[in-house]
Amino acid sequence: MPVVTQYVVVRNGEEKMTFATKAEADAHDKMLDMVERLLPLIERSEVVTDEQKLEDLAFFLAREREDVLIALGAKKPPKKKTSEKAEPT
Repeated sequence: MPVVTQYVVVRNGEEKMTFATKAEADAHDKMLDMVERLLPLIERSEVVTDEQKLEDLAFFLAREREDVLIALGAKKPPKKKTSEKAEPT
């Protein structure tokens, strides 16, 4: 009988998601923290009034945090790798 280790993210006593690794669970928990901080900010804008769309937008921004940071100028975009070398002339 195999033993399976699972990592469960629990918020307010409610199981949110189960992961195979601690790193995945920690990353999801961090994203949920970001969503909780983004919700009041987006809500203040009064641009999005539908609660489900508000939550969806907060999740999207949290998932895409690297691109958001780049767009805000808080982080530099990754340097593009040149896969082809220039031919000598």
